[in-house]
Amino acid sequence: MSLFYRFQAILYKILLCLFVAGVVVYLLPRAGSFQYEIQAGKPWQYETLLAPYDFPIQKTQDELDEERKLLESNVPRYFSVQSEVKARILDAFDQYVGALAANETSNALFITWRTTLDEMYNVGVVPFSETLFEEEIALVNSTRKTTLKIGDLYSDEAVKNELQNQRKAFDSSVVSDASVQYVLSLIAPNVSYDQALTTQFRSEAVAGIVPIRGLVTKGTRVIAKGEVVEGEKLKILQSLQLEYESQTWTQSNTTWIILGYALLVIIPVLLLFVFLWRTRPLVFENNKRTTFLCVNILLMVLLTKVMVDVNPQYVYAVPICMLPLLLRTFFDTRIALFSLMIALFLIAFLVPNSFEFMFLQMMAGILASLTVNDLYRRAKLFISVGLIVGLYVVSYLAFTLIHDGNLNQLSYDILLLFVINGLAILFVQPLIYIFEKVFGLVSDASLLELSDTNSKLLRELADKAPGTFQHSLQVANIAEAAANAIGANTLLTRVGALYHDIGKMKNPVFFSENQASYSPHDDLSSDVSAKIIIEHALHGITLARKSKLPDRVIDFIRTHHGTTTVLYFYQQAKQHNPEIDIEAFQYPGPKPFSKETAIVMISDGVEAASKSLKEPTAEKIIAFVDKIVQRLMDEKQFLEANITLREIETIKKVLAEKLISSYHLRVAYPE
Repeated sequence: MSLFYRFQAILYKILLCLFVAGVVVYLLPRAGSFQYEIQAGKPWQYETLLAPYDFPIQKTQDELDEERKLLESNVPRYFSVQSEVKARILDAFDQYVGALAANETSNALFITWRTTLDEMYNVGVVPFSETLFEEEIALVNSTRKTTLKIGDLYSDEAVKNELQNQRKAFDSSVVSDASVQYVLSLIAPNVSYDQALTTQFRSEAVAGIVPIRGLVTKGTRVIAKGEVVEGEKLKILQSLQLEYESQTWTQSNTTWIILGYALLVIIPVLLLFVFLWRTRPLVFENNKRTTFLCVNILLMVLLTKVMVDVNPQYVYAVPICMLPLLLRTFFDTRIALFSLMIALFLIAFLVPNSFEFMFLQMMAGILASLTVNDLYRRAKLFISVGLIVGLYVVSYLAFTLIHDGNLNQLSYDILLLFVINGLAILFVQPLIYIFEKVFGLVSDASLLELSDTNSKLLRELADKAPGTFQHSLQVANIAEAAANAIGANTLLTRVGALYHDIGKMKNPVFFSENQASYSPHDDLSSDVSAKIIIEHALHGITLARKSKLPDRVIDFIRTHHGTTTVLYFYQQAKQHNPEIDIEAFQYPGPKPFSKETAIVMISDGVEAASKSLKEPTAEKIIAFVDKIVQRLMDEKQFLEANITLREIETIKKVLAEKLISSYHLRVAYPE
């Protein structure tokens, strides 16, 4: 069991690596991979290709659609006769006439009307709207089918007009207007469009479409080296690719193909972990951060897979650039770009025209990483999205010119997809908030909120330990300037400096900046005093966790004293006992492990000790800063921080200038 706990972190990363590779392999298309890349409009770069076996030439989707439309257009619309309509109308007419007290003249009109109705309904009556266009239809009456023009039938309006014209031949007083309106109201079509029957016959017609239009025999030259891949050559190559993939993905080959995919997928995933291990060990050792990276890569692969399945063209709407923006927020540019590259390698298995897609997304991803350093500034995000969309458009225009030699085939749908892509990238900010809560990360937006000195914790520090609060403000100011000078994260450095001493709130009077004239250390032994001083870092960590401060901020509380010694009380104790153990007077650490934590350690030591300077001069301050930093270096406090000697010298110079400025001093220059 102890061995399990010892290698628990490594085991987790192995399982995570296998999980990512497994998910990607599962999402890959179930077909063998054609060994040649078909680039339409470009010369064939490979050797002359001969047909390895007989294979059919498949019709393109456009050809199939055109043939389907032609066959469907040859099948006329079907109309059905409803015989019961005629019977119902004539019965209603006879009953109405029989109930009237008709005379000889009116009876003549009624007989004429009934004869007309009988003749017209025998031919067929359709709705007036159907007769607006001349077309040939199929009329089905019971089991008999007749082909005729729809103009050969009567419309319901034509029947009514005919009845009214016949009435005009008689005196208007023969039949009342009410009787005329009633008879006209009986008129209804007895022939209607039969959609079900039409669909059935058209389906039967297109069912006979053959998806192939020729055969290429084994050994036939498909394409020669240097020939342009276009027209018939392109169609034959695509047919060969389909045949190859269908023959390759058989029951006997399935296991081997999946194994091949697995090997190809696991290589980039494994390289991501190796990259983190060699160049970003702190990220590699943090399981939450490695999981965060893998989850984001998988989300992009999954989203691309969904879009390809819906419509391959929709891949241009996938906001791939959101990946480097997210990772740049929580990590650095190098991690963001390397992760983007790994994600694109995996996505390339899914998308058509993988070279063009990778070129577009890689260039846009680099642009996104370089243009947005502080994502919490909304204006910069909008500018970056505008630049990304512009790059997409320009690149697409360039590829169109290369393929077609003009812009006649330019697709405005794809341009619209680029705009949708840009709008989707704007949702990166709410995603940042979600990932912060799920993975316990911290972004610049959160750091900006924490830097507000009116926050609850800093106001509490100002009330309980006003001297410490002022000290923290001074440290934050000089540390921020130093971080800016060496290109470190200034916002993180400032926030870390503001909170580094919050542990002093528990016993504020034991720290010199909060004392007036009396020091409680006068009544304590040196070892007890040292213990109280050292414990402020532990109290700070406890308070920070209770207040739910991010781990990146808590790191400053843990490391701002590293493993240094409380010299004042150690020297006091050593006067009484020269053999005293120095470890009892040392902070537990850890040592600073980043540029930002190292800057706060230096700034804290310099600012605190500067209060002891008497009659300070510029020369004294420069020598004093050099002495403080040298002592930290002698105690090997910067061995674990990725900070160089040149950067330390720059920090010393900035801190000295800040202290000289605060004392309103000038350096004495030689005359």
